[in-house]
Amino acid sequence: MRTTRWVRRSGAPRLEFGADYNPEQWPREVWDDDVRAMREAGVTIVSLGIFSWARLEPADGAFDFGWLDDVLDLLHANDILVDLATATASPPPWLTAAHPEILPIDRNGNTIWPGGRQHWRPTSKTFRTYALRLVRELATRYAEHPALCAWHVSNELGCHNIYDYSDEAAQAFREWLRSRYRTMDALNHAWGTAFWSQHYGDWSEILPPRIAATQPNPTQQLDFKRFSVDVLRDYYRAEKAILRELTPDIPVTTNFMVAGAVKDIDYTDWVDEVDFVANDHYRHPGPQSLDELSFSANLTGNLAGGEPWFLMEHSTSAVNWQPVNVAKRPGELDRDSLTHVAHGSDAVSFFQWRQSRAGAEKYHSAMLPHAGTDSAMFRSVVALGERLRGLAFVAGTRRKKAPAAIIFDWQSWWAAEQDSHPTDRLLYRREAVDWYTAFLNAGVRADVVPVTASLTDYPVVVAPILHVIPADLGARLTTYVQNGGHLVTTYFSGIVDENDHIWLGGYPGPLRDALGLRIEEFAPLLDDEQAELDNGTTGTLWTDRIEVAPDTEVLASYKTGEMAGRPAVTRHPFGAGSAGYVSTRLGPDGITPVLAEFLSRAGVTSELPPDLRGRVELAVRDNVRFLINRTDDPIDLGPDGRLAPRGVAVLR
Repeated sequence: MRTTRWVRRSGAPRLEFGADYNPEQWPREVWDDDVRAMREAGVTIVSLGIFSWARLEPADGAFDFGWLDDVLDLLHANDILVDLATATASPPPWLTAAHPEILPIDRNGNTIWPGGRQHWRPTSKTFRTYALRLVRELATRYAEHPALCAWHVSNELGCHNIYDYSDEAAQAFREWLRSRYRTMDALNHAWGTAFWSQHYGDWSEILPPRIAATQPNPTQQLDFKRFSVDVLRDYYRAEKAILRELTPDIPVTTNFMVAGAVKDIDYTDWVDEVDFVANDHYRHPGPQSLDELSFSANLTGNLAGGEPWFLMEHSTSAVNWQPVNVAKRPGELDRDSLTHVAHGSDAVSFFQWRQSRAGAEKYHSAMLPHAGTDSAMFRSVVALGERLRGLAFVAGTRRKKAPAAIIFDWQSWWAAEQDSHPTDRLLYRREAVDWYTAFLNAGVRADVVPVTASLTDYPVVVAPILHVIPADLGARLTTYVQNGGHLVTTYFSGIVDENDHIWLGGYPGPLRDALGLRIEEFAPLLDDEQAELDNGTTGTLWTDRIEVAPDTEVLASYKTGEMAGRPAVTRHPFGAGSAGYVSTRLGPDGITPVLAEFLSRAGVTSELPPDLRGRVELAVRDNVRFLINRTDDPIDLGPDGRLAPRGVAVLR
């Protein structure tokens, strides 16, 4: 079990409340107005200095900390904690002008120029020299400042610069590969270089997967993703080492991005690098918007091992970077915030405190909007702060393990969506969220867990599109079923090993015996095709030509077309448990009755009364229950009162 070092503070436990604070965007006289409004809103913590490098070091080696001293002192005088950023997320113009070699290169060979943010190479030794010098100056100056409660390394590492294809990155990639494979023979085997005459004779011949005449080698692509994540983590460690040296008592973290389609960093290897897990999450419009929020919060809570984590950023209302930026409706500010709390967050923070007057994010909502304190938004923020103060008893409680789990695997996400596959329409995370929605529809709590998590205590485990299954994972899942667990997996699972090599002998590779079936050929569907099932559901995207073992039960068959009569959904008793298979994309509505059958066979039932199932999400932290209204209608909770539309009840 990982151990969390929470933000440094004294006093009774509480839920922290705050935002990114960017005072450098405003004249000095505004700061006093800011802290007065912060106190009115109940703000307890701010993340400070995230994009302030150009103000802190306006010229090479010429540091200006006077303004930051003033802000820290002002915040401390008003009992507001500071999560101080290392300010290294975006290098200042003087640095990129003097050292253009720190700028990333895209896969087409184009330079990523300054003018936005995160315009630096993770492999750049020059960038690291300047960035770490700034970190050391900050840590030395503010080590003893009483407002300092945590260090915030960079910001959303890899959000815009994770993939760099420069010559510098190429050299670092070769070094990473040499460490991973040791010998050229091992690399050639892993990459399958016998295909297309790609055999390498020397490490110097290897390049990143730049733009090529055809699709680059798939294992090369997969390894470049792994390499890019490791390089960023190594950079994080370099900053953390300085902070540990100079401020050993101050916890260190960085903000993850477990949200929507953000897929580039596998955070399973990052959780032990941070003193407390922090996450940024923004909703996308759509019918599963709230379910996706809950899914991401749930996964973040399980990455944190069930211990409290920090919601570092989300929005009070509309963002600025979607094609259409929709404002939140009444009740959604509270509901979104408390859904994160329900899944383990002990802090609710936003981007940002005061809405910007200029710059790329001036239309992004904030706690203090352009309209000022005399606004519906600010009044809603004040009300949320008051509610969070009343929920202090939640602070420090742990997430209660659910009766079911959904496995989430970044490696499968990466590999399953690479090019040259049976279909390019497959979306790994969409399938996972569909299953999560089906659990919510059934009123059954399900933990979203990383693939490395222990599954022993879960009666039911769903592994959607678990495409990459190394031998040890295949053995672990098989043992789980043999020992009495009930596994459900889906199409395009168990297809390749960690090198993206096909498991031979028929799909789904190492799960064939447990599932009691064998597939010789995939049958993906065209965009206008559907597959009717005899249980009344309809599949899209994919079908499989399945051969079942004699003791495999067919729960649903294809009803029409060339697949008519073939198995579509199966269940196989194996050892003391069972393994189920769903061979098509059913969507959340189609999954719901199928999941109900699997849950019934496993003896898993809802903890909610029948009339609340599907309408209310239940989340539990120790002895505290959160009832989240998934609808736009009021809901009668009986003795527990009434849920407003989009409301949340917190019951001890």
